[in-house]
Amino acid sequence: MKPYAEACDRNRDPILEVLRRHFADRRRVLEIGSGTGQHAAYFAAALPRLEWQTSDLEANLPGIRLWLAESARPNLPPPLALDVRRGPWPQEPFDAVFTANTLHIMGWEEVRAFFAALPRLLTEDGVLAVYGPFNYEGRFTSASNEAFDAWLRQRASASAIRDFEAVDALARSIGLALVEDCAMPANNRTLVWRRQAARRAHRGRHAAQ
Repeated sequence: MKPYAEACDRNRDPILEVLRRHFADRRRVLEIGSGTGQHAAYFAAALPRLEWQTSDLEANLPGIRLWLAESARPNLPPPLALDVRRGPWPQEPFDAVFTANTLHIMGWEEVRAFFAALPRLLTEDGVLAVYGPFNYEGRFTSASNEAFDAWLRQRASASAIRDFEAVDALARSIGLALVEDCAMPANNRTLVWRRQAARRAHRGRHAAQ
Protein backbone atom coordinates (compact mmCIF):
# COMPACT_ATOMS: atom_id res chain seq x y z
CA MET A 1 0.00 0.00 0.00
CA LYS A 2 1.33 3.42 -0.94
CA PRO A 3 2.41 5.42 2.17
CA TYR A 4 0.88 8.82 2.82
CA ALA A 5 1.71 11.72 5.13
CA GLU A 6 -0.89 14.48 5.42
CA ALA A 7 1.79 16.97 6.47
CA CYS A 8 3.44 16.64 3.03
CA ASP A 9 0.29 17.89 1.34
CA ARG A 10 0.06 20.81 3.79
CA ASN A 11 3.62 22.06 3.46
CA ARG A 12 4.49 21.24 -0.15
CA ASP A 13 3.33 24.53 -1.71
CA PRO A 14 5.11 26.85 0.78
CA ILE A 15 8.29 24.81 0.32
CA LEU A 16 7.90 24.89 -3.45
CA GLU A 17 7.78 28.70 -3.40
CA VAL A 18 11.24 28.74 -1.80
CA LEU A 19 12.59 26.05 -4.12
CA ARG A 20 11.42 27.97 -7.18
CA ARG A 21 13.62 30.87 -6.07
CA HIS A 22 16.74 28.89 -5.26
CA PHE A 23 16.50 25.84 -7.54
CA ALA A 24 15.48 27.71 -10.71
CA ASP A 25 18.95 27.26 -12.23
CA ARG A 26 19.66 23.85 -10.69
CA ARG A 27 19.87 20.64 -12.71
CA ARG A 28 20.28 17.75 -10.22
CA VAL A 29 19.04 17.61 -6.64
CA LEU A 30 19.62 14.89 -4.06
CA GLU A 31 16.83 14.57 -1.51
CA ILE A 32 18.02 13.13 1.80
CA GLY A 33 15.33 11.25 3.72
CA SER A 34 12.60 11.20 1.08
CA GLY A 35 10.13 9.53 3.46
CA THR A 36 6.95 8.59 1.64
CA GLY A 37 8.15 10.02 -1.68
CA GLN A 38 5.30 12.55 -1.86
CA HIS A 39 7.52 15.62 -1.93
CA ALA A 40 9.64 14.14 -4.70
CA ALA A 41 6.65 13.36 -6.89
CA TYR A 42 5.17 16.85 -6.39
CA PHE A 43 8.38 18.84 -6.78
CA ALA A 44 9.55 16.84 -9.81
CA ALA A 45 6.26 17.62 -11.56
CA ALA A 46 6.45 21.32 -10.63
CA LEU A 47 10.15 21.62 -11.58
CA PRO A 48 10.37 19.38 -14.67
CA ARG A 49 13.86 20.55 -15.73
CA LEU A 50 15.29 19.38 -12.41
CA GLU A 51 16.34 15.74 -11.95
CA TRP A 52 15.10 14.82 -8.46
CA GLN A 53 17.08 11.96 -6.90
CA THR A 54 15.35 10.45 -3.88
CA SER A 55 17.12 8.58 -1.08
CA ASP A 56 16.27 7.04 2.27
CA LEU A 57 16.86 4.02 4.45
CA GLU A 58 16.37 0.74 2.61
CA ALA A 59 13.15 0.00 4.54
CA ASN A 60 11.47 3.12 3.13
CA LEU A 61 12.35 2.57 -0.53
CA PRO A 62 9.34 0.37 -1.47
CA GLY A 63 6.91 3.14 -0.56
CA ILE A 64 8.95 5.74 -2.43
CA ARG A 65 8.99 3.51 -5.50
CA LEU A 66 5.18 3.38 -5.46
CA TRP A 67 4.96 7.19 -5.54
CA LEU A 68 7.58 7.42 -8.29
CA ALA A 69 5.83 4.75 -10.36
CA GLU A 70 2.49 6.53 -10.08
CA SER A 71 4.11 9.84 -10.99
CA ALA A 72 5.88 8.33 -14.01
CA ARG A 73 8.08 11.40 -14.30
CA PRO A 74 11.20 11.12 -16.50
CA ASN A 75 13.09 13.34 -14.03
CA LEU A 76 12.58 10.88 -11.13
CA PRO A 77 15.29 8.18 -11.20
CA PRO A 78 15.00 5.14 -8.91
CA PRO A 79 15.56 5.89 -5.21
CA LEU A 80 18.92 5.28 -3.56
CA ALA A 81 19.45 3.42 -0.29
CA LEU A 82 21.28 5.85 1.99
CA ASP A 83 22.06 5.94 5.71
CA VAL A 84 23.73 9.23 6.65
CA ARG A 85 25.98 7.49 9.18
CA ARG A 86 27.04 4.58 6.96
CA GLY A 87 26.37 5.63 3.37
CA PRO A 88 26.85 4.68 0.69
CA TRP A 89 26.93 8.25 -0.58
CA PRO A 90 26.52 8.90 -4.31
CA GLN A 91 29.76 9.45 -6.20
CA GLU A 92 28.40 11.86 -8.80
CA PRO A 93 28.00 15.56 -7.84
CA PHE A 94 24.72 17.39 -7.32
CA ASP A 95 24.18 21.13 -7.58
CA ALA A 96 21.45 21.02 -4.92
CA VAL A 97 20.58 19.01 -1.82
CA PHE A 98 17.16 19.08 -0.16
CA THR A 99 15.91 17.53 3.06
CA ALA A 100 12.65 17.95 4.96
CA ASN A 101 11.74 17.00 8.53
CA THR A 102 14.92 15.01 9.08
CA LEU A 103 17.35 16.93 11.29
CA HIS A 104 15.11 16.64 14.36
CA ILE A 105 14.68 12.90 13.74
CA MET A 106 18.41 12.27 13.35
CA GLY A 107 20.69 12.16 16.36
CA TRP A 108 23.18 15.02 16.54
CA GLU A 109 26.02 12.78 15.36
CA GLU A 110 23.93 11.92 12.31
CA VAL A 111 23.34 15.62 11.66
CA ARG A 112 27.11 16.14 11.82
CA ALA A 113 27.66 13.21 9.45
CA PHE A 114 25.13 14.68 7.02
CA PHE A 115 26.95 18.02 6.85
CA ALA A 116 30.36 16.33 6.70
CA ALA A 117 29.29 14.53 3.51
CA LEU A 118 28.09 17.66 1.70
CA PRO A 119 31.46 18.96 0.46
CA ARG A 120 31.88 15.75 -1.57
CA LEU A 121 28.30 15.90 -2.86
CA LEU A 122 27.81 19.54 -3.81
CA THR A 123 29.22 21.26 -6.86
CA GLU A 124 31.16 24.50 -6.44
CA ASP A 125 27.95 26.51 -6.72
CA GLY A 126 25.90 24.01 -4.72
CA VAL A 127 22.74 24.93 -2.78
CA LEU A 128 21.39 23.26 0.36
CA ALA A 129 17.72 23.66 1.40
CA VAL A 130 16.47 22.29 4.74
CA TYR A 131 12.85 22.32 5.94
CA GLY A 132 11.70 21.73 9.51
CA PRO A 133 11.35 23.25 12.99
CA PHE A 134 14.27 25.08 14.63
CA ASN A 135 15.02 26.79 17.91
CA TYR A 136 16.62 30.22 17.99
CA GLU A 137 18.99 31.37 20.74
CA GLY A 138 18.18 28.18 22.61
CA ARG A 139 14.46 28.93 22.78
CA PHE A 140 11.41 27.30 21.22
CA THR A 141 9.53 29.46 18.76
CA SER A 142 6.12 28.22 19.95
CA ALA A 143 4.41 26.14 22.62
CA SER A 144 3.55 23.55 19.99
CA ASN A 145 7.21 23.15 19.06
CA GLU A 146 8.10 22.71 22.73
CA ALA A 147 5.48 19.95 23.04
CA PHE A 148 6.72 18.38 19.81
CA ASP A 149 10.29 18.36 21.12
CA ALA A 150 9.17 16.58 24.30
CA TRP A 151 7.36 13.98 22.18
CA LEU A 152 10.45 13.49 20.01
CA ARG A 153 12.73 12.94 23.01
CA GLN A 154 10.28 10.49 24.57
CA ARG A 155 10.09 8.57 21.31
CA ALA A 156 13.88 8.51 20.75
CA SER A 157 16.27 10.15 23.18
CA ALA A 158 18.67 11.32 20.45
CA SER A 159 15.94 13.18 18.55
CA ALA A 160 15.26 16.87 19.23
CA ILE A 161 14.44 20.15 17.53
CA ARG A 162 17.84 21.56 16.57
CA ASP A 163 19.22 24.99 17.41
CA PHE A 164 19.54 27.10 14.29
CA GLU A 165 22.87 28.51 15.46
CA ALA A 166 24.41 25.04 15.88
CA VAL A 167 23.21 23.91 12.45
CA ASP A 168 24.36 27.13 10.80
CA ALA A 169 27.78 26.66 12.42
CA LEU A 170 28.03 23.22 10.78
CA ALA A 171 27.08 24.75 7.44
CA ARG A 172 29.64 27.56 7.78
CA SER A 173 32.34 25.08 8.75
CA ILE A 174 32.09 23.46 5.31
CA GLY A 175 31.93 26.71 3.36
CA LEU A 176 28.17 27.26 3.12
CA ALA A 177 26.66 30.70 3.69
CA LEU A 178 23.02 31.26 4.68
CA VAL A 179 21.10 33.06 1.94
CA GLU A 180 17.53 32.72 3.22
CA ASP A 181 15.70 31.80 6.42
CA CYS A 182 12.04 31.65 5.43
CA ALA A 183 9.13 31.29 7.86
CA MET A 184 6.80 28.41 7.01
CA PRO A 185 3.35 27.38 8.31
CA ALA A 186 3.04 25.49 11.61
CA ASN A 187 6.18 27.13 13.10
CA ASN A 188 8.59 25.57 10.61
CA ARG A 189 11.36 27.17 8.56
CA THR A 190 13.06 26.60 5.24
CA LEU A 191 16.76 27.40 5.46
CA VAL A 192 18.85 27.84 2.32
CA TRP A 193 22.65 27.90 2.13
CA ARG A 194 24.98 28.34 -0.85
CA ARG A 195 28.67 27.54 -1.20
CA GLN A 196 30.64 30.71 -0.40
CA ALA A 197 33.20 30.31 -3.20
CA ALA A 198 30.40 30.57 -5.74
CA ARG A 199 28.96 33.66 -4.02
CA ARG A 200 32.39 35.39 -4.05
CA ALA A 201 32.83 34.58 -7.73
CA HIS A 202 29.37 35.95 -8.51
CA ARG A 203 30.15 39.23 -6.66
CA GLY A 204 33.47 39.49 -8.52
CA ARG A 205 31.80 39.12 -11.91
CA HIS A 206 29.17 41.69 -10.93
CA ALA A 207 31.82 44.21 -9.81
CA ALA A 208 33.75 43.79 -13.06
CA GLN A 209 30.77 44.58 -15.24
